[in-house]
Amino acid sequence: MLKGYLEKLGRSAGEFVDTAGLISLMLFQTVVLAFTPPVKFRNIFKQMEFVGVQSLFVVILTGAFTGMVLALQSFNALKRFGAESLVGPTVALSMARELGPVLAGLMVTGRAGSAMATELGTMRVTEQIDAMVTMAVNPVKYLVVPRVIAGVLMFPLLAIITDFVGVVGGYLVGVKLLGINSGVYIGRTIDFVQIDDIFAGLYKATVFGLITALVACFNGFYASGGAEGVGKAATSSVVMASVMILVSDYLMSSFMV
Repeated sequence: MLKGYLEKLGRSAGEFVDTAGLISLMLFQTVVLAFTPPVKFRNIFKQMEFVGVQSLFVVILTGAFTGMVLALQSFNALKRFGAESLVGPTVALSMARELGPVLAGLMVTGRAGSAMATELGTMRVTEQIDAMVTMAVNPVKYLVVPRVIAGVLMFPLLAIITDFVGVVGGYLVGVKLLGINSGVYIGRTIDFVQIDDIFAGLYKATVFGLITALVACFNGFYASGGAEGVGKAATSSVVMASVMILVSDYLMSSFMV
C-alpha cells in the first residue's frame, strides 16, 4: 500500500513539474513573439473586445453588490466603536487594494478563461492547430499572444470599473440607506485613500490577466481526448487560474504591505 501511495505521489510530482515547465516555455515564447513582427493588431483588438467589453456586465454587477455588502457589514462593525465615518475609506481601500482586482479576476476567469480554453481545445482536437503548423503558421503567435496581451491590458481596466462601481454602491448604501453624512463619507475617503493603493490593485490585476490568459491557452493548447478532453481543459483552466490568482494575490500583498 505504501508503495502505491509513493508511486502516485511520484506521478503527481512529475506531472506538476511537466506542467510548470510547459507553462514557463509557453510564457517565454509568448513574450518573445509578442515583440516579433508582424503584430496582428486585428486579433489583439478582437480578443480585447471579448475579454473586456463582453465582461463588463458581470464585472459591474459583482463590483456594485460587493461594495454594497461591504458598506453594510463594515457599518455594523464600526458602529460598535463609534467610527461610522470610516465606512467610506474601508470600502474604498478594500475595493482598490484587494476585492476589486481579485473579484474581477475570478469572474473574468470563469467567463473568458473557460471560453479561451474551450476554443483552443476544440482547435486542437479537430487538428486545426496541426494544420496551422503544416502551413508554417506559428500557433503560439497567432492564438496565444493576442489572448495574453488582451488579458494583460484589459484586466486592469476591468479592475478600475469594479473599484468604481463598488465605491458607488458603498456610497449609496452608506449615505442613502444607513444615513452617514455625505460630506463626511466622501471627505474621509479622499483623506485615507492614496494613489499607491489604487496602483497596488492595478499591479495585481495585470498579473491576474497574465495568469488567466496563459493558463487558459495552455490547457486548451495541449487538450486531448475529443469533446471530453475539451471539457476537462476548460474546467482545469478555471480551477488552476483561480487558485493561482489567490496564491499570487497573497504573495503580492505580502510584498506591498
